[in-house]
Amino acid sequence: MTELIKQQRNEGVLTLTLDRPDKLNALNNSLYTQLADQLLAADEDADVGVIVITGGTTCFTSGNDLADFLEHPPTHLDSPAFRLMNVVIHLQTPLIAAVSGAAIGIGTTLLLHCDQVLVTRNAKLRVPFVNLGLCPEFGASLLLPRLIGHARAARLLLWGDSLDGAAAVACGLANELFDDGQQCLDAAQNLARRLLALPQDSLRQTRQLLKQASLPELQATIRQENLLFIERLKTPEAQTALTALLNRSTEKHSPRGKP
Repeated sequence: MTELIKQQRNEGVLTLTLDRPDKLNALNNSLYTQLADQLLAADEDADVGVIVITGGTTCFTSGNDLADFLEHPPTHLDSPAFRLMNVVIHLQTPLIAAVSGAAIGIGTTLLLHCDQVLVTRNAKLRVPFVNLGLCPEFGASLLLPRLIGHARAARLLLWGDSLDGAAAVACGLANELFDDGQQCLDAAQNLARRLLALPQDSLRQTRQLLKQASLPELQATIRQENLLFIERLKTPEAQTALTALLNRSTEKHSPRGKP
């Protein structure tokens, strides 16, 4: 299997970098599986104190790989994308996201589960589920309104509006803003090292307390979203919207004059 994630260890900090630059780090089933496996392994590794997730200095992720998504859609609650969600919400290790450029779909909903989110000015956060005939996932229908308020969440989830980095920080979806991707990555590493300097048992217990009260409700919401998501994928409006988007993307990247 082709490795789609780069690992870098620096003392107790594990940095996972999505590595499909030719696909703008689009997530296919292989990448979902590798990311879930590496997060699980990191969570069980006593030498890993903090995880940083990034797409590098240019693009976090353009969302689902549409060709793979249409050919191998999630059909059950153990599908690779849904398994990743389950791994993330049960993660015991602090998770920091460094976001440059696009963070589309699950690229944005993943951020709702991170302990800190750092973004660049040119970041583009968007959850166009309704636009594609789908429904929210990863607990976004529960967490987004709580985090940024109902009206702002509705603009994102119903209208499919996007946020740049400054807007994401202003509404509380991200924590810090940077001019470029390298500054963002460096700051994420600095934050991670600050956590490593703290008493680790106290850190993890406090993190657990922050999350445990809402976990049962979050699990129930994600399950409901995922079941609806599976059904929505079968509908003509979703199939039409996804196929049209895939065709536009294919045409955009085809050599001029060729199909």
